Amino acid sequence: MSEHIQAHLAAADPVMAGLIRVVGPYRPEIDPDCHPFQALAEAIAHQQLNGSAARTILGRLIASCGGGAFPTPQHVLSARPRTLRAAGFSGSKVAALKDLAAKTHSGVVPDHATLERLTDEEIVTRLTAVRGIGRWTVEMLLMFRLGRADVLPVDDFGVRAGFSAAYGLRKLPHPKVLAAYGERWRPFRSAAAWYLWRAIELKRSGGLPEPAGRVRLPRLKRRRRVTASRAAPKKKPARARRASPKRRPRARK
Repeated sequence: MSEHIQAHLAAADPVMAGLIRVVGPYRPEIDPDCHPFQALAEAIAHQQLNGSAARTILGRLIASCGGGAFPTPQHVLSARPRTLRAAGFSGSKVAALKDLAAKTHSGVVPDHATLERLTDEEIVTRLTAVRGIGRWTVEMLLMFRLGRADVLPVDDFGVRAGFSAAYGLRKLPHPKVLAAYGERWRPFRSAAAWYLWRAIELKRSGGLPEPAGRVRLPRLKRRRRVTASRAAPKKKPARARRASPKRRPRARK
């Protein structure tokens, strides 16, 4: 399957073909056994923290709420906020964790088997209803938990930076431009994103290949600004009639 994906991307894009030659086979790390509740709880813990600090917080959560195992949604709902704060979660993260547990308990966040039957956009819609969960977090779940093949996280800094490096750009591409350019990678945009992440590693090591020719990016349609001359003329207020001066009565002789 990996060879088929590589062949498709290489045929669709010469720059991607150069990356594939240097990087080699597509090898995503997918963990399908993790429950969506756990995956999203871990994502909340990692927000604005490095990996080591997040793992420490999750270890405290497991010890204080789960009794040595990852806590269930009911465990989190029953836990006092101060217990979660003591584990290292901020006030906003405690609120997000509680909301995640409540929505998992009510079925808004389904189990893994139910997620498998939903489309990518249906999953994004349902999971971003959880407080503190954005589209990027759900896209990571789609790629690395569910193994979805056609996800392109255009807001991901690493994907944008990898594209800029691999395609010889001076600045990061606009997410909409990247999304438009990435249409050629369908239906394997997850693999394309994976190769763009590898492009950053190649740049650091000095092994990034030169882009094959000049890359033309799609242009965004600019909204036309309505100038004052093109704007609809405003109705002029009706002129008030001038009051005729009152004639003074003539003095009688």
